[in-house]
Amino acid sequence: MSEKILLVGCGKMGGALVEGWLEQQFEIDDIVVVDPDSKITTSFTARGIKAVIDVDCLPERFQPDVVVFAVKPQVMDQVVPPYKKLDTQSTIFISIAAGKTVAYFEKILGPSVAIVRAMPNTPAAIRRGITVACGSRKTTKVQRNFCHRLLKAVGEVEWVQDEGLIDAVTALSGGGPAYVFFLAEVMAKAGMASGLPSGLSERLARLTVAGAGELLYRSTEPASRLRENVTSPGGTTAEALKVLMADDGWQPLMDLAIAEATSRSKELEG
Repeated sequence: MSEKILLVGCGKMGGALVEGWLEQQFEIDDIVVVDPDSKITTSFTARGIKAVIDVDCLPERFQPDVVVFAVKPQVMDQVVPPYKKLDTQSTIFISIAAGKTVAYFEKILGPSVAIVRAMPNTPAAIRRGITVACGSRKTTKVQRNFCHRLLKAVGEVEWVQDEGLIDAVTALSGGGPAYVFFLAEVMAKAGMASGLPSGLSERLARLTVAGAGELLYRSTEPASRLRENVTSPGGTTAEALKVLMADDGWQPLMDLAIAEATSRSKELEG
């Protein structure tokens, strides 16, 4: 018998998960989405997925094997408690919300509940995400393997035993896509400042970032070697890197940015 999946929240990340599950041939009849906004769920209900507005409206005899919380951390206090009414002893709960710890869910749902805290990122939308996950002590190997399958549907998955690492993960890979997008922004603006037309500069920046990312993804070489391969001694790239790799260049700025984001993740844990 196939596992039943209950997705709570169908925004960008929740929607990406559903798309990934469908591509991986999870049964449509085994997926139920909870979201009060029917406009969000229309694209899925049109394909046969059941959508309800809250946990009280679940189909009769539908007992989920896994509940995936894909809502903003700010609304978790209102969203999670009603799910205590489920048979929590046989259900795995996955959270992809920043700053919500295993202990947070154990306090609400009970200390004997199996919980997986996961941090995906937005490239999940094209099945190229990276998710880092950590399971509670009550999570069995079988449950973990099932969670791995669910998360693997949108990209790669790494597991850590130390939940404390999730804050730095949130800062690095969770927020990382925004940093890369910002890189494309500032490259385009710099190109325009050097005289390029805006449309051309934006296209060059976008495709350079995308192409370099794909090259990095496919290569077995470290990023530093790929950088060196582009850099001719005394050339134009070397001149630019003198600025970017200076003592007050990108490295200390990135160190500070990741540290600040890590700190904020810890603050969200309360």
